[in-house]
Amino acid sequence: MKKTIFTLALLSVVMVSCSDDSKNAMNQERSANKEFTLFTTSNTTGKVSVTDLNESMPTTYSFSVASTDADGAYYFDDSDELILASRSNNRVEGYAAVYDAVAANAATLPLSYNSTSDFTNAREIAVSGDKVVVTQDQSAANGNTNKLIVYQKTASGFTLLNSYTVNFKTWGIHLEGDTLYAVADLTGDLLSFENFFANTDGAILPTKRVTVEGLVRTHGITYVKRSNTMVLTDVGLATSDSDGGIIVLKGFTELFAATPNMGMIAMNKQIRIYGAATFLGNPVDVAYDHFTKTIFVAERLNGGGKVLTFDLPNSNVNAAPASSRPEPGVSSVYLFRE
Repeated sequence: MKKTIFTLALLSVVMVSCSDDSKNAMNQERSANKEFTLFTTSNTTGKVSVTDLNESMPTTYSFSVASTDADGAYYFDDSDELILASRSNNRVEGYAAVYDAVAANAATLPLSYNSTSDFTNAREIAVSGDKVVVTQDQSAANGNTNKLIVYQKTASGFTLLNSYTVNFKTWGIHLEGDTLYAVADLTGDLLSFENFFANTDGAILPTKRVTVEGLVRTHGITYVKRSNTMVLTDVGLATSDSDGGIIVLKGFTELFAATPNMGMIAMNKQIRIYGAATFLGNPVDVAYDHFTKTIFVAERLNGGGKVLTFDLPNSNVNAAPASSRPEPGVSSVYLFRE
């Protein structure tokens, strides 16, 4: 009898051990797959996509979400959550267990939680720690008011912290610690707000505003501290699907510091990707990977929407994308690199 009990106990330990090993292996595989991932949103399809870039032939997974029109996304690796700014629902939405959905090849990401409705016509999300900032672009529905709205992310949702009005038309933003970088739509201007989270509610002004020479109408913005590289996009004429471009500013912090308030960053300080070969018309958002020196672009107009990639050039080029895939209505790109 004792021998039987011992045998059953040993079998139980082995089964649990195997089960734990399987779970650990699955978690390690899932973690490895998340090391280099691109997330995109759409204005037209009610879907988001997740692209595993670890493979030589990247695999893209598409999921339906609660928002039919989304703009701006961010992925929290520790909790496996994707958040986005919903223009159709006027709120920040959170979707959990993203990689469970990838593993299951699911069709839908169920909504886990959302913020209160504190904005309309959202254009972008930026995150620093547990702070989430959303841009509100002016429209008739919001009295032509441009805003920056700040939430604190919690385990179960979002708490509204601050709401700021600004004197420029908003679009792309990027947070680097407590410094917020923003672009001024309808211009070629780049702005910074130092100690951004120290502001109290109401109207706020940027710490610095500069013009990027030759940039017609800026939309997308990203900054990579590791390589001190700022990347901006130019949509040019909103109705043209062939006049867009990308501007790369290397040594950005020194370049920005050396440019006086209301000054200009000259074209000879830029690396520019423009021309008929690029398929850039309305590049509304951008991401950059320092390790592979790859630029990822949400091209909204050309072909109805495409996700394009470019190799970082060393000088101005009119170059074809390194890759291109259709994504109808693509409105934002967010790159996760572990």
